[in-house]
Amino acid sequence: MKRIAIFASGNGSNAENIIKYFLNDANNRVELVLTNNANAKVIQRAKKFDIPVMIFNRDEFYSKEIVVKKLVTYKIDLVVLAGFMWLVPSYIIKSYPRRIINIHPALLPKYGGKGMYGEHVHQAVSNAKEKESGITIHYVNEKYDDGDILFQTSICIEEGESPISIANKIHVLEHENFPVVIEKILQS
Repeated sequence: MKRIAIFASGNGSNAENIIKYFLNDANNRVELVLTNNANAKVIQRAKKFDIPVMIFNRDEFYSKEIVVKKLVTYKIDLVVLAGFMWLVPSYIIKSYPRRIINIHPALLPKYGGKGMYGEHVHQAVSNAKEKESGITIHYVNEKYDDGDILFQTSICIEEGESPISIANKIHVLEHENFPVVIEKILQS
């Protein structure tokens, strides 16, 4: 059995989608959800499926090793960032080398880096009048959106399309592809 931990900071729709995808899988399972936001909707989403949740603050995340201890306790094989907004500290990356992945709502290396998340990305894509955007699933390293790319897929953007419309299209790509890519990584 391969065990997954999901880090999320907000709504958690990707987290719930991943939980549902692996719900009846005999080989892979989401074991733990971790968040830095005590008011995140992802907490209720996880509890709906009886997935344990760990809430931590900035000090606990960056200067203490309680997060890694929790991951080890749950025997986590893969860490998945699904809308997690903080830069992952090097001690966690070193504890899980090439076993932490992230999804980004653009075609990296474009529109990545600090401050480039959610609607900020879609607004930037719209402002630049891009003809396409998409998602990138990549390994996590010590920099925002800088790890080796595992998967990309794209959508066409119509002229004058709003950031909200772009976001909706990207969301569909995330839900269709993220669990499948996670499963492939766990099989490799």
